[in-house]
Amino acid sequence: MTAVPLLAVKDLSVVFRRRGADLEAVRGVSFALDASEILGLVGESGSGKTVTCRALLKLLPGQNARITGGTVRLEDQDLMPLREAEMRRIRGPKMAMIFQNPSSHLDPVMTIGRQIAEAIVFHERASEKQARSRALELLRQVGIPDAERQLDAYPHQLSGGMRQRAMIAIALSCRPRLLIADEPTTALDVTVQAQILRLLLRLRDETGLAIVLITHDLGVVAQTCDRVAVMYAGRIVEQGSKPTVLTCPLHPYTEGLIQSQPEAAPASERLSSIEGQPPSLADLPSGCAFHPRCRYAQAACRRHPPPLAEVDGHQTACLRWETLAATRRIAEPS
Repeated sequence: MTAVPLLAVKDLSVVFRRRGADLEAVRGVSFALDASEILGLVGESGSGKTVTCRALLKLLPGQNARITGGTVRLEDQDLMPLREAEMRRIRGPKMAMIFQNPSSHLDPVMTIGRQIAEAIVFHERASEKQARSRALELLRQVGIPDAERQLDAYPHQLSGGMRQRAMIAIALSCRPRLLIADEPTTALDVTVQAQILRLLLRLRDETGLAIVLITHDLGVVAQTCDRVAVMYAGRIVEQGSKPTVLTCPLHPYTEGLIQSQPEAAPASERLSSIEGQPPSLADLPSGCAFHPRCRYAQAACRRHPPPLAEVDGHQTACLRWETLAATRRIAEPS
């Protein structure tokens, strides 16, 4: 990491107000990201991945969600004190997000070209002609065939893969330094998934774009990411370089995610799974939130949430990491 990372998140916390009670959706999340780096944010649905990233943009869903603590520094500017008018100048030129479902985030009554050009006119004070020219260039950049014709197409006239590429073009329209990609390959067939991932890697290589990639697919992480942060029940429970986390996990939840991937099991054996269900935010377990599902849990795990501690070059929030490491060494062939 450089002395001043492009993005530095420290102790970020978010709550949802439900039925008179505050539910902690994100709890003390910290991570950093350099230019040209891709961070994979992984975990089961409901673990807090999307809420964390929407908080970076201050685009939390609904009136009942709010940031209750922490700092977010982008290019060493603290975003937390900024008002909405100031954040609008940040979104687009400095950071942008590809939302999970393009069908619900593309305006159905505006052409793709208009939707791309809109941000360029607003942020760069470009003329309509200049913005349209730039929109055409972006559609070509993201690999949309016959881009000049598709510029005047409406979202319903595009395939799922083309809509996802259009979303990427909109996100890139003002040349941001940071891109947040929320499950960018969800509901796409494997061929289109591979094309989208190659596109993100090419954009990173050509422009120095930093990417936070939200996903539950560790195969996608293995193909694209430099570092991995694993979330469970609103906390980061393990974080480190991709090779270290995927080959030497030091948190039982990370181990469970890896073992539950289809490629982890021989064809003749039953696929492994993590027993139980993620906890409800309204009824989080005491101590480590993962302990009801953890085969390594002991009495101490039920008393206090373990801190995210530095271990063997990466971070883990597990009191039993040494047992986990020893079990792996025994299992490895000598």
